[in-house]
Amino acid sequence: MAELTIDNKRVRVEEGSTVLETARSAGIHIPTFCYYETLSPYGACRLCTVEVHRKGGSWLVASCLLRAEEGMVISTNTPRVVEARKILSELLLARCPNVKEVQKLAKSFGVGKPRFRLKDERCILCGRCVRACREIVKVGAISLVNRGKEREMKSPFHTPSSTCIGCGTCLYVCPTDAVDLGEIKLKETVHSWGVDFETRMCRICGEYHFAPEYGFDYEELKRGDS
Repeated sequence: MAELTIDNKRVRVEEGSTVLETARSAGIHIPTFCYYETLSPYGACRLCTVEVHRKGGSWLVASCLLRAEEGMVISTNTPRVVEARKILSELLLARCPNVKEVQKLAKSFGVGKPRFRLKDERCILCGRCVRACREIVKVGAISLVNRGKEREMKSPFHTPSSTCIGCGTCLYVCPTDAVDLGEIKLKETVHSWGVDFETRMCRICGEYHFAPEYGFDYEELKRGDS
């Protein structure tokens, strides 16, 4: 066990826990976008930034990546932390001005019209979908590609994915509804990352198509059922 101080509150946690997990276990709210409990931490959005105090100095660190250590002193709501989150929320609002979750975040920090040039994106590049596809589904059908302002979330080489199983996990974990699996055509197919999948019909009612057939085949193959 490790004991640390967060916002003047002493907290004991198991070694290996992150500062973000520790704060939440103590009822201390820290905003996040890229963090997801069942996925590996990524530190993309930086909204979980906290201030670490040590030896007369302090610095800002993403709490989802910072492991809790004995004797740590952490502040989650100092003027320096709030200002950093405010700038980050303003940048996100400039990128995704029409996304409700981003609007809500920006409003909480008093951000109105961004000073930066506006775009009209929905994806905040948090990487949740990529990690979920790789770590949970274990197929790696999508990735973050390019660098800088050209960075985006796509299937490899911008071509229809050869490994996507149409499961919809990417859609489920996306915090901004940026992932769209396409319209279901005649209720018999679903479009995902450039590929059309036939859907399986409910064996009880015989009328409702509810999930891609290939996804079931993939799971059965993994279990050795076929």
